[in-house]
Amino acid sequence: MKQKLLKSHIGRLRIIAFLEGISFLVLLGIAMPLKYYAGMPLAVKVVGLAHGIFFVLFIFSLIVVKIYNRWPLTKTFIAFLASLLPFGTFVLDYRMLKKEMNEKNN
Repeated sequence: MKQKLLKSHIGRLRIIAFLEGISFLVLLGIAMPLKYYAGMPLAVKVVGLAHGIFFVLFIFSLIVVKIYNRWPLTKTFIAFLASLLPFGTFVLDYRMLKKEMNEKNN
């Protein structure tokens, strides 16, 4: 299963979306409360940097998927909006990316 994900553009987008979603939730749910309630701003710096890197990778990967799979602009924009919402990338994966990947493999 891992090799299928790594061999396709959508599979790589799914992996990056998962990592971006996890980093966003950790940033909002753990690092920010540590900063504001426990006085530990380093948590936000570390997790924020990781989240920023995953977000940029997500955008680049989304552009690659749009180009190679000829996604319409609306579909690409919905995927982008999903990256801005907590749990959005997980919903995106469940509703769109997983189905699209299965369609490409069958």
